[in-house]
Amino acid sequence: MKPMVVAVASGKGGTGKTTVAVNLARVIAQNGDPVRYLDCDVEEPNGHIFLQPRIETTQPVNVMVPVLDPTKCNACGLCRDICEYGAIALMGRKLLIFPNLCRSCGGCVRVCPTGALPEGHRPVGVIETGSVDGIGFVHGRMNIGEAMAPTIIRRVKDHILPEGVSIIDAPPGTSCPVIQSVRGADFVLLVTEPTPFGLHDLTLAVEMLKELKLPFGVIVNRAGSGDDRVNTYCRDEGVEIIAEIPDDRRVAEAYSRGLLAVDAVPGYAEVFDELRSSILERCESQKPIGGTAGRA
Repeated sequence: MKPMVVAVASGKGGTGKTTVAVNLARVIAQNGDPVRYLDCDVEEPNGHIFLQPRIETTQPVNVMVPVLDPTKCNACGLCRDICEYGAIALMGRKLLIFPNLCRSCGGCVRVCPTGALPEGHRPVGVIETGSVDGIGFVHGRMNIGEAMAPTIIRRVKDHILPEGVSIIDAPPGTSCPVIQSVRGADFVLLVTEPTPFGLHDLTLAVEMLKELKLPFGVIVNRAGSGDDRVNTYCRDEGVEIIAEIPDDRRVAEAYSRGLLAVDAVPGYAEVFDELRSSILERCESQKPIGGTAGRA
């Protein structure tokens, strides 16, 4: 089976993105295909609540930061001048480094004429890996107060399967961490809800994916609970709605108990198995799902 990367994203939080991702991973595993779930929502990963994997490894994620050797510093100010993030300041002849502002570009280390800024490291999070019932599991957890989500997301994506299906659970929104998560995906599932807020943020996510030239499709979660403006927008924009998941109290109750809909609610295994077949068929043919074509 060739490698397939499916990203599950949403323009806003609370639409059911993780619900779709973990249930899809379950039915793929039950079908006998290799599958790995990668939670790239590193600020608040929650896929483990539903999959309950056995964590087998924990690895720190470190980033480079300059470390001052005051015996070599001549206070030339070149390192301060090249830093666009204000991580280095020069107070008279005293150099100050603010590691939490550093973006690890290494520019200061390269321009220092005396070698006064050797490379050091500081931890920004961890990567945990494990497995459960035939599903490989990887998630990143960013340390509180950090702002280096893309760095951790890249480390999570290092675990994409060489063969089989990798399900990427992206952060909500359309910011840099989302772009880092979905980049390179064979296609993206955009999970939305039939509400004015859902429609507004869906339009932003659609424009993002068009800019990235990624194939995509829409899943309407809690269908029937709002209005039809999401459906109208998708029809007018030529965006395919792949599935509509009904507004079902039983699913919400299962979710509140940390259970998967495909395991706890009759009929949903078939719903997600149809979604699985549809997605894998498109991956095999590399057929664009939305109004876009090609891969980033």
